[in-house]
Amino acid sequence: MNKSSHMNKVEKRAAVTLSSVFALRMLGLFMLLPVFSLAGQQLEGYSPVFIGLAIGAYGLTQAIFQIPFGWLSDRFGRKPVILVGLFLFALGSVVAALSDHIYGVILGRLLQGCGAIASAVMALAADLSRDEQRTKIMASIGMSIGAAFAVAMILGPGLTELLGLSGIFWSIAILSVVAMLVITFLTPNPESQFVQRDAIASPQQVSSIFKDGQLMRLNFGIFSLHFLLTSFFVVFPLRLADLNIALINHSWVYLVTMLGAIAVMLPMIIIAEKKRLHARVMLIGVIMIAMVQLLFGFQQVSLVYLVLAMVVYFAGFNLMEALLPSMISRMAPLSGKGTALGIYSTFQFSGAFSGGPVAGLIMQYSGADGVYIAGAVIATFWGFLLLGLKNPPALTAYTLTMPDISIDKYPSLVEDIKAIEGVSEAVALPEAGAVYLKVDKKTLDSEKLERYSRFSQQGINSLSD
Repeated sequence: MNKSSHMNKVEKRAAVTLSSVFALRMLGLFMLLPVFSLAGQQLEGYSPVFIGLAIGAYGLTQAIFQIPFGWLSDRFGRKPVILVGLFLFALGSVVAALSDHIYGVILGRLLQGCGAIASAVMALAADLSRDEQRTKIMASIGMSIGAAFAVAMILGPGLTELLGLSGIFWSIAILSVVAMLVITFLTPNPESQFVQRDAIASPQQVSSIFKDGQLMRLNFGIFSLHFLLTSFFVVFPLRLADLNIALINHSWVYLVTMLGAIAVMLPMIIIAEKKRLHARVMLIGVIMIAMVQLLFGFQQVSLVYLVLAMVVYFAGFNLMEALLPSMISRMAPLSGKGTALGIYSTFQFSGAFSGGPVAGLIMQYSGADGVYIAGAVIATFWGFLLLGLKNPPALTAYTLTMPDISIDKYPSLVEDIKAIEGVSEAVALPEAGAVYLKVDKKTLDSEKLERYSRFSQQGINSLSD
């Protein structure tokens, strides 16, 4: 079967529209991080604990509903579930915008998190793409999230100065409505839908993921990373205020920080990929985060040194944010990739939730320095766990699309393919008319493998003869 190396029109539209949906949603969420601990002081019922809870509350409901929303999308369709999720996200934003009490904002944040659409969007991306083009769409979605984070950190302080905290929440609601319009009118409708093992978790496979020590190191890593991020932003904007930097000028600090962090991070990613030193580079990233946490916990620094430290911090953060999902995807078993990613997302949002209230509690009794030091302890423990992390195997995902094969032929077909030199893993997905593989390109007998993609049921029978 011939495979084009280029995306077709439907795949390009899917890549652009689904990436924009993710970006619009995450842009609103991230804009709150650099400003809420300052702007939230104007709310009735303010306390450091409640500020931290409001920052992290979104993660709690995200962690609870992330996997169920994927299951619902299998039953009721991708677009209806995504639209319901975006509506809940917009509703939560309106509730928070209308609230002048911290309790109302916390409720709004919890409602925002109920719109856990990530797995449904990923499954829709899979429905709208051929197997050989799917990685490009997933990569575009990943890049959109990274870009949204950087833009939000720069826009958030300035917009809050102009619009106030309620204005930020109204902006988030508007962005959610725009995302709903994109899904409804611009995102293509899939011709067919089937269970996406790459995106949707399977209840039967959960226990096996929890027993995998390598995957659980990565799950603890993403929990720690987002715990540290939310806890950090409970206290860091206060440090900028202590330096008498006006809120609107915080944007310039984050602009310089993000540009510097990208410049430091990119060479590290290249080294990790080219020299296959993922585990070692990740350890360096965690050490960078721990060092800055310790510095801020024990030392008051000038603005110049603060910016330099933030460059190091966000270089480490962005490095881990890029490498962790790549590692989980490569190390997850083919038959359980969706489950592994679903559990990974649950750990991610659990960390985002936990970091806020824990930081608020520590701040209330030990001050901001205690939050930084606690973060350093967590990062150090994470670093020790990474000492046991292995580099991912040098394997490449490969898909054989074979829509003409009858279901009863797949078991013997998979066994034949597994026998080909260089094939590490093979899993049949009859409902998709495909066989998913992990292969070692250096040893793969590509000619023999490619023969299978050109044969229908009759051809397979003749090969087996």
